[in-house]
This record gives sequence, C-alpha cells and structure tokens, in this order.
Amino acid sequence: MAHLLVIESWVGSMSRLLPRALGEGGHRFTFLTRDLHHYLRSAPADGPHPLLAAENVLTADTNDPAVLLPYAERAHRLLGFDGVLSSCDYYLPLVARVAHRLGLPGPAPEAVEAACRKDLTRRALAGAGVPGPAHALCADREQARAAARTIGYPLVVKPVDLCAGMFVRAVADEDGLDAALRALEAFPVNARGQRRAPVVLLEELLTGPEVSVETVSAGGVAHVVGITDKSVGGAPAFIETGHMFPAALGPADAAAAAGTAVAALAALGLDQVVAHTEIKLTPAGPRVVEVNPRPAGNRITELVRRVTGIDLAAACVDVALGRRPDLTAHPTGVSSAAIAFLVPGEEQEGLLDGFDGEAAVRRDPAVVELGLAEAGWAVRPATSNNEYLGHVMTADAAGAGARREAERLLAGLAPRYAVSTASSVSVASAATGPAGADAGAVRT
Repeated sequence: MAHLLVIESWVGSMSRLLPRALGEGGHRFTFLTRDLHHYLRSAPADGPHPLLAAENVLTADTNDPAVLLPYAERAHRLLGFDGVLSSCDYYLPLVARVAHRLGLPGPAPEAVEAACRKDLTRRALAGAGVPGPAHALCADREQARAAARTIGYPLVVKPVDLCAGMFVRAVADEDGLDAALRALEAFPVNARGQRRAPVVLLEELLTGPEVSVETVSAGGVAHVVGITDKSVGGAPAFIETGHMFPAALGPADAAAAAGTAVAALAALGLDQVVAHTEIKLTPAGPRVVEVNPRPAGNRITELVRRVTGIDLAAACVDVALGRRPDLTAHPTGVSSAAIAFLVPGEEQEGLLDGFDGEAAVRRDPAVVELGLAEAGWAVRPATSNNEYLGHVMTADAAGAGARREAERLLAGLAPRYAVSTASSVSVASAATGPAGADAGAVRT
C-alpha cells in the first residue's frame, strides 16, 4: 500500500475519480491545499467531498513554490510519500517540481511547464516539426494587431495559461481582436488566485473535426489508449458540447491523429504522465490544438473505462508511483459511450428552478448517468466549459450509437427558471458532429 500526496484538484469529476482510484488500488493519501473552503463549498449533497476523506488534510500556500517546496520536504520526512499528483492544470508544474525535490517518480518539471503554457508548447512543437497552426505571442495590443495582419483573419485569441476554454475566442476583424484583448485584460488572476502571464497567443483558425488522443506514457513509451470525438459549439467561444469514445474515424485518420499526439509528447519530453492531446483533423492533415499532461476532464475517462475497462484515473496513480500501468483492454459489453452537455444560451441569465422532462429521462433505460444542476443554480451565458447546466451519459452495446442516444435524451430536458431575463437555453449535445475541465453542473 502506497502513500500519495495529492496537491490541489479540480472540484468536478476527477476530484471524485482520483480518490476512488486511490482507494480501489489499496493506497492512502494526504491532501494538501491552500484553501480548504474551496472543497467544502463543493461537497456533494450526500456527504463530504471525497478529497477530505484523506488520511491527512494539510494547508499551505500552494501558489508559492518558495513556501510549498520546503513544506513538502518537511511533510515527506514526517509522513513518507511514495508519489505526488494533482488533477488541476494550474498546479501540475509545481507537482512535478515537488516530486523532483523529494526524489519521487514523475515527469520532468520543464516538460510539464511547457505543456501547461500554450506558448511554450507551440515553441517546442514547432522546433520538433510537429504540425500546428500559424501563431504569434504578443505582449501588447500593437503587437497583436500587427501579428493578426500577418496571420490573417479569422483567427483565434488564447490566453497562454487558462483552462476550460476560458477567454479563447475566434475573432473576425480588428474590432473583435480588441474586444477579446480587453476581456482578457480584465481577468488578471485565475480562479485559484494565481496571476496570469501578461501575454496572449494568436493562432490561425483551424478547420475540420476535433478529436482528443488519450495516452499513458511510462518508461519512455507512450501508449495510445484511444481517440475521443469532440463536439464544439458556442461560437465565437469554443465550448465542448459533447464527446464520444471511441471516435468515429477511419483507420487512416485515427493513425494520423495518434501519431501526431505521440510526436507532440516526444517533442515536449513528457513521460510518466497520462495525457489528453487535442487534435484538429484539417484538410492539410492533423494539427495539435493543445497537450494536457493529465487525464481528460468532462468525464471522458469514464467513457474510456466503460468501453475498454481501462481506468485512466488508476493509471494516473500508477505513473505517479513510477509503475507501468496495465493498459490491456477487455470486453465490457459496450461498443461506444457518449456524454452530452446542457449549455445555457447566449442571453440566458436567472435562477434555475428545475428541469421539465427530468423524471422521464431518469426512467429511460438508455441513461447511464445523469447529472443536473440543482434548483437555485445561478445561470449565466456560457462562455467556457465552466457553465454547463448538466450532462447525460449513454452507452451502446452494438455500435457507434451512443451519441445519437445522448442527443435524444438531452432534447427531452427543458430547463425551467424561477427568475429569468431571457427565455431560452440551447441544448448542445454530442450529436452535433464527430469531433473529438471537469464536467457536469459543477464550476471548477
């Protein structure tokens, strides 16, 4: 039985899946956070947050390496850790530094830092010849305007260090660019109290289906577990509206996407990680959107587990312990699994009262999982993956019909509002097309 140090976490699905994987593996863990109330506020209705069931709950300033690194050393001397991990992107580079400092297994800190900073990812991939969009890093508005004229409109504006699609926007002209930059400038500190890098990435707008490649790297070998379809909506934002595993791709496209993802991991020097690499299948071939050195959010890991039997949360624990996970797929009776998200419309704001059709959907035998926001939830227009009103998960034993079932079920749910300034929400589902943060009605 191993003892792991968990440093911070998202408060959505992975914050529940990771403790489950630790328990099922016979391990114990210590949880370290700077703000215990962040997790107390996010506790499920039926009990405390699973992370707070840790053998020890410690508090320290996880945003300050000068404080955290020596604190982790002292805790290690007293408690004895065998591995260090986190599911929260904002802490992955620091977790890698802690593991290195304590002499424990883990990826190279500089590799994780490069994967978690979109500008550093672009630099590493370009240097290794891994295909991506034309791009430019800009420190101010004049640089951005000049770079936009070079790249050409439409293009994508991205912060280099935020998650869940926050402030990622497609812009069609200089007015749109200025508006996107103003919005980003007004958000100088992320949700965990960390100051953002004062730069912005401009990228060529890629076209084509989007997928994600789920991999586990251990001992210098990257194993492709599978490829997930991704549906994206909410223009000019990029909101993930649904996923299906496995992706409905032909062999050539699947091989090209997988090969590009593995090349991206190698270019970054990532090993001893579970990774989620997003790829656009453009007419000119696969292009890397981003590389995430952690398991996929939005309950994609559960889709993978239902189809293959492979638990990516458990694999994350194994690689943190320096072990090579068993990634052998076995029959589960499921050919495809999908999740679809309920997304507020552009002008919708108010207090949620409930969902018409909920009882019927819950009774439907096609439902594998249904998660809905509770009454009183403050609804706001969706601008990222943080504003979902809920999700439905389905599975198909015979083929690739899980997405179709997810669309049917989600269409049967109609949000009802106690207080509202508008009258519509959009139902976005995994059926909006084959393409490939934590999910559900939980803001992370």
